[in-house]
Parts: sequence; C-alpha cells; structure tokens
Amino acid sequence: MTKYIKLTVSVLCGLLVANVMANTATSTVPEPFQRFDSESKYAINYDDLTAVLSTVVVDVGRSSREKVAPSQAATGTRMKASTKRSTQNEGNRFYYETFEDNEEAQRLLVGIQKSLERVPDEVSLEYFSRDEQLAYWLNLYNVTVLNEIIKVYPKRSLKKVLVGKKSILSKKLLTVAGVSLSLNDIQFTILNQNYDNDPLIMYGLYQGNIGGPNIRKKAYTGKDVHRALTNNSIEFINSNRGTQSKDEKVFRVSSLYDRNRAYFPDFDTDLTTHLLNHLKGYELQNLRGTSALKPDINDWTVTDLGGTYRDLGATFADNNAALLNSVIGTTPGDPADYGPGTVMYTAVGHGSSSMASKGTPYNRIDPELLTHLHELNLKREITNAENAYVTMEELGEVPEDPDAEPEPEPDGNN
Repeated sequence: MTKYIKLTVSVLCGLLVANVMANTATSTVPEPFQRFDSESKYAINYDDLTAVLSTVVVDVGRSSREKVAPSQAATGTRMKASTKRSTQNEGNRFYYETFEDNEEAQRLLVGIQKSLERVPDEVSLEYFSRDEQLAYWLNLYNVTVLNEIIKVYPKRSLKKVLVGKKSILSKKLLTVAGVSLSLNDIQFTILNQNYDNDPLIMYGLYQGNIGGPNIRKKAYTGKDVHRALTNNSIEFINSNRGTQSKDEKVFRVSSLYDRNRAYFPDFDTDLTTHLLNHLKGYELQNLRGTSALKPDINDWTVTDLGGTYRDLGATFADNNAALLNSVIGTTPGDPADYGPGTVMYTAVGHGSSSMASKGTPYNRIDPELLTHLHELNLKREITNAENAYVTMEELGEVPEDPDAEPEPEPDGNN
C-alpha cells in the first residue's frame, strides 16, 4: 500500500513537472525571435502599408471628453443605433466599407500580411535592431487584425470577436520563420519578454474597436516607434474610452487594462503609476485623490466610418461626397527619413493606388451617419487649426523634440 501511494505521488509529481515544463515552453520566446543586432543599419520598408493606411484611416484628433447628443431614429424607422455617447466620436476610424465585397482590396491587404510573414524567411530578424523588430511585430499584428475584422464586417460589436473561446487573438493565424503564432503569442510572449513587459507596447496593438488603442495613418518604423507609442498612449489615456473619474472614491479605466494585467502585476498600484505619467488636466487631480480603480469602460463598436448603420434599415439620402471626403487625410505623409548608411529591406511588392476609388460606392447614406461624419470632420478641422504647426505628426500628437541632436550628415565621400 505504501509503495502504491509513493508510486502515485511520483506519477502526479511527474505530471506536474511535465505541465510546468510545457507551460514554460509555450511562454518562452521562440528561438528565431530571441536575438537582435543593436548596431544594425537594416530597416524594413512599409511604404505599401503606409499607402493603404494613409488613404483609409481617418485621424479624428484628440478627445475633447465631451459626450455626443442622444441619437434620434432616422426618418421612416423607429430604430436607431446603440452607441456609447461618451466615446462615440473618439478613436481613429478605418474605412472598412471599401473592403466589403471588394476582393481586389482584400487581396491587397492580405498580400501585405503574407509578405510580412515571409520577411524572417528571407532575412533573419536577428540582423535587425530591437526597435526595427518592434515595428515589425506591431505592423504584422495590426494588419492581421484588420484582415480578420474585414472577414466578419459589417459586424458592429467586436466583443465576441476579441474575447472568449473564439477570439481572433488566440487563434494560430500566422506562421513566421516556421513558427505558428497567435496574436496573443506576439503580445504576451515575444513582445512581453523581449521588451521587459513595457506597457507602452499595448497602445500599439490595434484591436479594431473604439474602446481600444488607435490605428495610425502610417505604419510603425524602427526610427519613430517609441515616439509613436508614447503618442498613442497619451491619446488613449486622455480620452473617455481610456479614463473617466466617477467620483472621489472610484476612478474608472478601460477594461483594456483588465485584459492586460500582465503589464501591471500589482494592478492598482502599477496602473495608477502608469496613468499618472501620462494623464493630464482635471482627471489627473481626480486620479490622485481616488482610492480605487474600476476597469469597466467598454466600447466594442467597430472603428468603421458608419457602414454598420446600414443594419438599421433607415431611409437613406444620396451623398457620395460626404463619405469619400471623410477619408481625405488631414496631414501629409512623411517620406522615409533614415540615417546615412541605412540599408532598406523592402518586404513587399504591391502597388499603392487609391483604395477609396476601388471601394464599392455607397449611394444611400443614412442622414444620421452624415451628421456623425460631419461632426468628425469638424472636430478634425478644429484640432488641425489649433495644431497648425503639425507637419509630419498625426493630429494631436506631441511633435519631435526640436532640441534633439540632428543626425550626422553624410561625409560626401561616396
């Protein structure tokens, strides 16, 4: 009997050790992605991705923290869209409408994803710096999210797409350097361990919903990835979808933080410290005086331009220009500006024609949608006027430090 008990205990211990080892293996950065070259001058070119983003992403500027007026049912129906009034006009928008039933546009974006997956097959990531690798993973993650959401569009709420057993984030959607990866593998294993669990990375991972981090009008690059992440974090934290003070005892924060507790081991303390570093205005004072954080701010609405309003069956009006004009960028794209001696590695070979011109035309636009687009455009115009100095930065972003040391000029011997 004693021998049987000992044998059973030994078997159980062996199983526990095996499980621990298995869990450790799945939580360890795969070998092809462990190394980097801090002196590398190689850079990955994302001109094709930037061409798409600059065309189909609408930058709505910083949050004003104002709630929109209650919506009214459109003429001819008693139905109206269910929206979060505090966050409805927040977050950059992606023109998903132009990809719906548009196989050519869909193939273009899928092609970009596939070409990014192949980069480590042609040039090992170990030849790139950590910053270049970070930009690579963020771009691959985001274009994959875009493709997955396009598959289910015009689904209005993305809650079941992003969380739960069928979440797109947990599926093995990618194969990079022969390794099958999920989006969660990229975030919580590769990026978490290679970048010291830096919470700023969370703001570069687009989720497709208004309640998540912004999609940007240009791809990330190794040169500006940290500035871009800082700007994304400041924008999100200082918006109603990121933080709201409920009263003097409870400070509301996005449920995004609850789903990313890995970045905040001592949740309340670590998250409070993180928010204090980026929060501005009266909400900063309210956070300092609060005694508890409540991660209950949600907006699962897809970040489209309003195509999901079509589900309401309301009366429509002819106005193509209103929708197309809303896609026009408000800031010029900046050309690649890498230092002397940099070798550009072009990841793809797709052309970059106007995505809007290839989109399916929508001749019947819900009047409420047009009003919403007008509000977004007006908000962008006001923001652009207030930040007239902005040239290469997106709306509402912190400009580059004018006192920073300039990059060395070429020696002219080449």
